[in-house]
Order: sequence, then structure tokens, then C-alpha cells
Amino acid sequence: MAEGVLVLAATPIGDPRDAAPRLAQELRAADVIAAEDTRRLRRLMDALEVTTSARIISYHEHNEAARSADLVATVARGGRVVVVTDAGMPSVSDPGYRVVADAVTADLRITCVPGPSAVLMALAVSGLPVDRFCFEGFLSRKAGERGRQVAALADEKRTMVFFEAPHRLAEMLQALADGFGADRRAAVCRELTKTYEEVKRGGLAELAQWALEHARGEITVVVAGAPAVAATVEEATPRVLELLESGVRLKDAAAQIAGETGLSKKALYDAALAAR
Repeated sequence: MAEGVLVLAATPIGDPRDAAPRLAQELRAADVIAAEDTRRLRRLMDALEVTTSARIISYHEHNEAARSADLVATVARGGRVVVVTDAGMPSVSDPGYRVVADAVTADLRITCVPGPSAVLMALAVSGLPVDRFCFEGFLSRKAGERGRQVAALADEKRTMVFFEAPHRLAEMLQALADGFGADRRAAVCRELTKTYEEVKRGGLAELAQWALEHARGEITVVVAGAPAVAATVEEATPRVLELLESGVRLKDAAAQIAGETGLSKKALYDAALAAR
């Protein structure tokens, strides 16, 4: 009997042309395809000009627990099961973790088809440090729990990546501004790889105001990590002056160093103005 395998297959986050060639191969070769949305899968297969004899079943957050056992049993019998979600890598803020955990417990083979990632793309275009980062997914919809989550991340030094729904984006950004500081640098990346792709960069409070009218589409938020706080305004002022010498406006230089240090933007502005 052939060895079964569970394949986690990444799908494009927008543009079908980003699909890895192996994605089409795996869809053709599968015995079972478990899809978060079977209609979206069929549209993707049409775009990729892929046909398959596989049995296609739905696999989403509401039936994940019930379906995982059957998928693992199929792999145990030597079947090839491909799991796909609407966009990106299964199990990353999407269905997939449970079937992987069950397959690990059963000592079955697991592999994946690499592909597009909203997390990595947003990091790359954000303009924020990417040498160390963490993925936080969706914050809680409940204000109290969200506030506790933000407070727990206030001292996180790594760049943070979040997902958010457009109708909650302004509220979420304001919560981050309240917890991290209005001037903490961030980037809102919307509709990545799609026709109306946009990256809006700025302080959290500024972005929260922008989001009141411009939050549309699939959204990834990248936020700078907690700054290394300077002891005094006097210690940080030379850094503002360095930016001035490089051609940055005083207002923008003060805002940038305020975001990096946690010091008052106005105090840095006044100190640099006096030192010029």
C-alpha cells in the first residue's frame, strides 16, 4: 500500500498568477481536497486550468473537529489529502491545525506546498524592522479582552503582525494607539497583490483616523516593536538633529524619534528647535 500524505497547500492571497506550480500538481493528484470554501476553490482551479478527480469536501472552522478524523483516516489508508484555505497557508489563522495535530499523533506523513503569505509580504513592504517579528493574528473583538491583549504586548520588542476585518480596523488601531502610544509607527497593508493594493504608513493614531473612511478589503497590520526608551529628551535630541541634517523635516524627525523612544514628540521638537 502506498504511503499516505497530508498536504497543506498555500493558495494565492489575491492574484491567481502567484500560485506555485506545485499547487496545480497537488490538486490534480489528490484523492481528497479539503477546502475552506469549495466555491472559491473551484474558481481558483478554473483560473489555473486545473481539473481533478479528487473528492472535494468543505473544511472550515465550524466542521473542522468533525472532519479531521476522516481526513486522517484517509491518509492512514494511503490516501493523498490536500488541505487548502481561501488564501495563504492552512493552519495560519485558518483551518488546518487540528488535522495536522491529529496526523502527528497518528505518526503520518505531512508536507506542504509553499506559497504566498500576507504576513511576509506585509512585513517586506511595511518599511519597519523585519530582523525579528511575531505574528499575533486577530485581536479579540471584545474591548476588555482586546485591551488586555494589547497591554500584554506593550513591551514586545519585535515587529508585530496582525490581521483585522475592515469594519473593525479603526477601533483596533485606536486600541493599539491607546496601549502603545499614538506615534508608534505602523503600516496598514490592504488588498495585497490585488488591483487596489495599498500600503498606508504612519503613527497608530493617524492610521486609526485614516481607517474610519478607507478600511476596505483584506487587511494586514504591521506595528513597530516597543522602543528602547531614552533616559531623557536631552539624550534623544541629537538623533532628531541627525535626521534634520539628512533632510527630514523637524516635525517628522521629532515624530520618528518619539515613536522609537517613547518620549514626547513636542518635547523633542522644542528641544531640537532650541538646539539648532
